[in-house]
Amino acid sequence: MCEGGRPLIILTGPTAVGKTELSIALAKAVGGEIISADSMQVYRHMDIGSAKIMPEETGGVPHHLIDVLEPTEEFNVVVFQKLARKAAEEIYGRGHIPVLVGGTGFYIQALLYDIDFTENDEDTELRRFLSKLADKEGADALYERLRAVDPESCENIHKNNVKRVIRAIEFYEKTGRKISAHNKEQRKNESPYRFAYFVLNDSRERIYQRIDKRVDLMMECGLVDEVRALQGLGCHGGMVSMQGLGYKQILSCLEGEISMDEAVYLIKRDTRHFAKRQLTWFRREKEVTWVQKDVFDYDSQKILGFMQDFLREKKIIL
Repeated sequence: MCEGGRPLIILTGPTAVGKTELSIALAKAVGGEIISADSMQVYRHMDIGSAKIMPEETGGVPHHLIDVLEPTEEFNVVVFQKLARKAAEEIYGRGHIPVLVGGTGFYIQALLYDIDFTENDEDTELRRFLSKLADKEGADALYERLRAVDPESCENIHKNNVKRVIRAIEFYEKTGRKISAHNKEQRKNESPYRFAYFVLNDSRERIYQRIDKRVDLMMECGLVDEVRALQGLGCHGGMVSMQGLGYKQILSCLEGEISMDEAVYLIKRDTRHFAKRQLTWFRREKEVTWVQKDVFDYDSQKILGFMQDFLREKKIIL
């Protein structure tokens, strides 16, 4: 942490833990604006499946990196880092504090430690080749290709996260170095920010219950119609956007590959697995402050008070 750096507040945690409501209260309390660190809320027309915050729910707090891309556009950590840096500069320019909120740990790390992605050049020919290979031979074949050159990465990247598997193979092919080793080096970077990194958490049972309820609510609110509308816009399973949890499974159902009951079951199961992987990621990060909801008797005011005291103690806010 850079003692003289500019302030940055991070609020993360597993999916469905309750980050959104707390983030708005926190931003209001510290004079902050929210930057979304979510890989799906960046897309327009993808509101229900991404559990996107709606304008009327923001409480007047400005939100950045929401609804800024079309589903046909590619979003990755390099694009995120560029957009997030720009948003942060604008927020500082208004005399406010950026509050980075979302569950994508890799994105958070990219901004917080100013990770260098310059080795990931603009040549996309190999990426397109690997993407076609995944379509033709399946995710498992691509994953085994990665395991052959960088088995350590397979411990941290799920085989169904085709985008990250491709990036890891591409990095090795272009640089001759393992991306796992590169990321380990980058994690040693000192952050240029004066930051607090809060991880909101709850018991596994409660998180899983909230996930199941959220999925049921998404179905009631029209997730199937949302995916149909995306199909009408020309979206298909080969796009990064349509690999998102909920969208991928409903698309498979609409294309006749699985039943609707199976799709709902898979969304719940895969989201639970995702929450577990998120927590594994956050446990590896340094200088993290865990905020266990049960310790604060599930009282949001107590949690907010604790966070404000912590931020004052660390001189992140006055």
